[in-house]
Amino acid sequence: MLEAQNIVKSYNNIQVLRGISLQVSQGEFISIVGASGAGKSTLLHILSTIDKPDSGIISYHSENVVTYSAKKLAEFRNKHIGFVFQFHNLFPEFSALENICIPAYIGNAPQKQTEAKAMELLEILKLTHRAHHKPGQLSGGEQQRVAVARALINNPKIVYADEPSGNLDAANAEDLHRLFFDLRKQMGQTFIVVTHSDTFANMADKKYVIKEGIIA
Repeated sequence: MLEAQNIVKSYNNIQVLRGISLQVSQGEFISIVGASGAGKSTLLHILSTIDKPDSGIISYHSENVVTYSAKKLAEFRNKHIGFVFQFHNLFPEFSALENICIPAYIGNAPQKQTEAKAMELLEILKLTHRAHHKPGQLSGGEQQRVAVARALINNPKIVYADEPSGNLDAANAEDLHRLFFDLRKQMGQTFIVVTHSDTFANMADKKYVIKEGIIA
């Protein structure tokens, strides 16, 4: 479903990615590991269309999305891609339920239908009792579960996660790792995760090791 061909990216004349190619099938769980500065997050941002490569092809179902306009890319991301970041990126003034609904509202989904789907996700994540709490009233683990639900609200084809457990304690990190695989089993999403956790990385179907901008 996803293929990257010869991805090259530089910042300020420093080549971060030096010709990376990979393939991801529907339903796979992929981990990306490597030392700090190796290019892991840059690769994730390019695969997820947040950033564009200097050269190379990113194909979803054989269609090169690198050629899309900014507007078309934004629409593509909203419809097909979910994101989970290290620091949650929740809006503090909104409740957990409202935070989860935001991507669907951006896509003009009906409010009633969206809220019902958000409550279903909160039930799966065992957070229905926190639906109307704001992020400041939630633990770190609960905030990250809300972020996961937000990533899933539009039924994305792929969920990208950048160090999703990096800001959690060991117990909450382990819970989150198990949750990702449970969700893959229940909902059929493809996951691509950048992580420093060897345990988490080794649970994946495929593990890509990035070293100095290439796959080692």
